[in-house]
Amino acid sequence: MKVTHLIKATGVAGAERHLMTLLPGLRALGVDARLVVLVQPHNPVPAFAPDGVPVERIVIRHHTDLGVIDRIRRHLTADPPDILHTHLIHADTFGLIAARLAGIRQIVSSRHNDDQFRRWLPIRWLNRGLWGATQHGIAISEAIRRFSVEVEGADPQKVTTIHYGMTPAPALEPASARQHLRQTLNMPSDALVLGMVCRLVEQKGVTYAIRAFAQINEAHPQTRLVIIGEGGQRAALEAEAGVLGVRGRVYFLGWHDDAAHLMAGFDLFLMPSLWEGFGLVLLEAMAQALPIIGSDVSAIPEVVAHGETGLLVPPRDPAAIAQAVDTLIKDEALRRHMGLLGQERLETVFSAARMIAATKAIYNKGRDYA
Repeated sequence: MKVTHLIKATGVAGAERHLMTLLPGLRALGVDARLVVLVQPHNPVPAFAPDGVPVERIVIRHHTDLGVIDRIRRHLTADPPDILHTHLIHADTFGLIAARLAGIRQIVSSRHNDDQFRRWLPIRWLNRGLWGATQHGIAISEAIRRFSVEVEGADPQKVTTIHYGMTPAPALEPASARQHLRQTLNMPSDALVLGMVCRLVEQKGVTYAIRAFAQINEAHPQTRLVIIGEGGQRAALEAEAGVLGVRGRVYFLGWHDDAAHLMAGFDLFLMPSLWEGFGLVLLEAMAQALPIIGSDVSAIPEVVAHGETGLLVPPRDPAAIAQAVDTLIKDEALRRHMGLLGQERLETVFSAARMIAATKAIYNKGRDYA
């Protein structure tokens, strides 16, 4: 069975990192999984190449580059797959049209997010049409499955939920990881670190974390906030930390390829997102046995078990974040217990093996119906 995956990539975020695990895993199960990446001329995304997976790149010049349809069609005609598996809206739209022109009838679409632009009426109409021409869909969470059905008009029988999964690297030894982080950032050795790893955009709710930290730090001066990531809001967030008087205790580290090593030095993980299709970084936090404080929105409650592996709070509520952090700061044993339960939950509920096998089952189902 040959399956070509198609995605437009401008960086290596959740959907791309998901494919870095999924595609090699499918090949290990006997699926000839291949990858075609739509790239902008000025941003070839060279780091996005899953191990052992054939990768082709096709240029897409802008959002409405209709010429990319023929470029995709030519590739699919020259190297026809049994199934085209699309990811994200550019691949869903242009890939489906190109597949039809190339005579490929089996199309699977993975839906990775419920971004606000998808509620815009023209986009809802577009997705309704795409669902009508797609044989099966994979939603990365029940929240995305509901969104696909209720907002985009997908047939409920067409959409299967398959959560992201990962095979974590061995967790780093906590004491040495904590010491390394604090020495690297010139922090006091007893600093209690709240950490975030995310794009610095509105969706991630970083501003609410900073406002909460200003409250927390007043009561717990040993706390520090470490933010790993880049984005358009960085300057504004740095300025807000300055206005709140905590700029010297909030560390903006930019993007790091070794984020997992830095995360291992955190004491708590924060994810105050306003919406979230899944949040793959939550699994990475669980791999490091970190208790999580997250927003009670979208898919986050599917990943974080409230009261067991972390605490969930309303979105846009710095006071609620601060109260949850205060609870865990005061109870080190509870922090450790939640972290260990998170590790166990990762292994039992969100394993890469489960995700890969469930995806292959979708392909087999489509082949049976062909």
